[in-house]
Amino acid sequence: MKTLIASALLVIVGIATAPAVQAGEIWRASGFEQPESALVDAANKRIVVSNIVGNPGKADGNGYLSLLSMDGKVVARHWVDGMDAPKGMAISGGKLYAADITKVRIVDLASGKLVSSIDVPGAVFLNDMTADASGKVYVTDMLADTIYRIDGGKPELFVKDALLASPNGVFADGDRLIVASWGKGIRPDFSTAEPGGLLAIDLASKKVTPLPGAQNFADLDGVIAIGGDIYATAYMTGTLYSYRADGKPEVVASFKPGSADIGTDGSSTIYVPLMNEGEVTALKID
Repeated sequence: MKTLIASALLVIVGIATAPAVQAGEIWRASGFEQPESALVDAANKRIVVSNIVGNPGKADGNGYLSLLSMDGKVVARHWVDGMDAPKGMAISGGKLYAADITKVRIVDLASGKLVSSIDVPGAVFLNDMTADASGKVYVTDMLADTIYRIDGGKPELFVKDALLASPNGVFADGDRLIVASWGKGIRPDFSTAEPGGLLAIDLASKKVTPLPGAQNFADLDGVIAIGGDIYATAYMTGTLYSYRADGKPEVVASFKPGSADIGTDGSSTIYVPLMNEGEVTALKID
């Protein structure tokens, strides 16, 4: 009887400590050059991948965008050339916006042509992008604790706040932006004096609010939201975390260091660029 009780307790403990969300790999595509971001273009049923190709802060003309099918087949290795080090992207009004160091590149989705570039005055290291329901586009400046907003093709300062602590990932979620912070005291090798966490910014008031239980746990990179769950990557460790309001971050999947700016189809699939391996993987969330 004691043995049965002990076994039952072990089972219960095992269930209690199992992660609430788990992920299984569906496919993996390779042959990319420092893929930093994977963005779903739902209208055209494809995935856009940004390739840095070299120093992420150098304007060398090497960067480009690739296209993947939704099942992981390469549609176009070099879909859009003529960029420097493209990172996060957003879609609004039939255009794709890509963060490229101190510029935002604009691509016509229908033709795949690079149609214009927006200089962002004062920008240092533009990183991730997102678009809200009204079509306004937001871009983080990781090395300036700043988020810019682009409306009608014109950039403007949206929020500059030390609380952002090297904002990397950003995702529009209803009436707020969710931000993934890399951390405070960022060093030349991108290590930090203090790890980052998750924050929310109210679109109307611009108030920055740290999300409870999700502070100082990792140097975060990409971020998305699916329903009531937030997912974020930690580049330095390769970890994918999930977080739900008033909970705490839980490990969903682990990769080698280099997991970057994730994308989603909005339902149950997450696309993870593995920057140091030159790959993009698709995960099904359970």
